[in-house]
Amino acid sequence: MSSVPASSAPAPSATSAATPSAPRRVLDWRLRFGALSLVWGFSFLFMKVGTDSFAPFQVTLGRLAFGTAVVAAAMAVKRERLPRGAWTWAHLTVAGFLLNALPFSLFAFSELTIPSSLAGICNATSPLWGMALSLVALSEDRPTRRRVAGLGIGFLGVLTVLGVWQGFHGLDVTGTALALLASLSYPVGWIYVRRTLAGSSHSHLSLTGTQLGLATLQLAVVTPLFTSVPASFPVLPLLAVAALGVLGTGLAFLIQYDLVAEVGPTTAQMVTYFTPVIATAAGVALLGESLSWSTPVGAVIVLAGAALTQSRSGTRRGEAAPAPQAPSPVRRASRV
Repeated sequence: MSSVPASSAPAPSATSAATPSAPRRVLDWRLRFGALSLVWGFSFLFMKVGTDSFAPFQVTLGRLAFGTAVVAAAMAVKRERLPRGAWTWAHLTVAGFLLNALPFSLFAFSELTIPSSLAGICNATSPLWGMALSLVALSEDRPTRRRVAGLGIGFLGVLTVLGVWQGFHGLDVTGTALALLASLSYPVGWIYVRRTLAGSSHSHLSLTGTQLGLATLQLAVVTPLFTSVPASFPVLPLLAVAALGVLGTGLAFLIQYDLVAEVGPTTAQMVTYFTPVIATAAGVALLGESLSWSTPVGAVIVLAGAALTQSRSGTRRGEAAPAPQAPSPVRRASRV
C-alpha cells in the first residue's frame, strides 16, 4: 500500500466532515490500523502461495473477483448506485487497469522468481515514484530540499536492497523489475485519477466498486488467452487467493477509508511503513525465505526516504495552510 502517499480526489464533503454526531466505531482505530497493516503485509505471502499452484493471471483474477464481491456487498448494504456518465466509466476503466489489473498482475508474476519479502519492500517504493512523478505532472506539488533529499535517500535504499555493489549477484533482475514497475503503476494511476475524477459527485464506494468490477472484467478477458483451466484446485493456494481478495483488496479498502474518515489521511497512510516489515517477517517465518543483511537495512532506508518525500515544510508566516484532503477513494482500492 501500496506504500502510496495521500492524494486528493474526491474528498468527503465539508458538511459531512463537520457532522458532530459521527457513528461510534465498535473497534478502536488502533486495532483497525493494526489489522490493515497485517492484511496488506500478508498479501505478498498470499500471492506467493497462490502462484505455487495457479498462473499469475489466475491469481489476480481471483483476487479481483473476491475483492469486488466484498465491495459490491457493501454497496448493496448502503444502497449505493453505480456512477453515471460514459466519461466516468471510461476513466474508471483506465484507473482499474493502472491501479488494479496491471500492478496486481505484475506483483504476481514477480513472485514467481523473487521472495515475497522482496516484493513487499519493492512495494514500499511507491511514495518515491509518486513524489518524482508529481513534481512533473502536478503543478501544485512543488519540490523542496527535504523532499528531494528523501527521493535521493530512497533511491540509495533501493540500491542497498538490490545489493548493487555485488553486481546484483543472486538477484532475479526480471522479477525485481516487475515488482518495481508494479509499484510505479500506482502513482501513475493516482495522477490519472487526480486529473480526471477529482471533484466527482459520486461516492467513494460507488467509484471504487465500479473500478474493481471493470478491472475484474479486464482480467476475465485476458486470463483465458494466456492460461488454461487449472487441472486441480488445491485447498491452501485457493484459500490464499480468496484471502488476498476478500481481506487484502475488498475489506482492506473499507477499513482504510474508515480510518481516513476517523483519524485523517496523515495518520492512516502510516500503514505504508508497517507493510514491508510485516511482509518480510511473514516471508521469513512462514515461507522460510532467506534474508541477507542488505534487505532489511535497505528497506529502512527506503522507508526513511519515503517518509521525507511525504513531509511538508511549515507554512510561512501570513500564508494560509492548505485544507487537508482525504486520499482518493479510487486510489485507496489499489493498495496491495
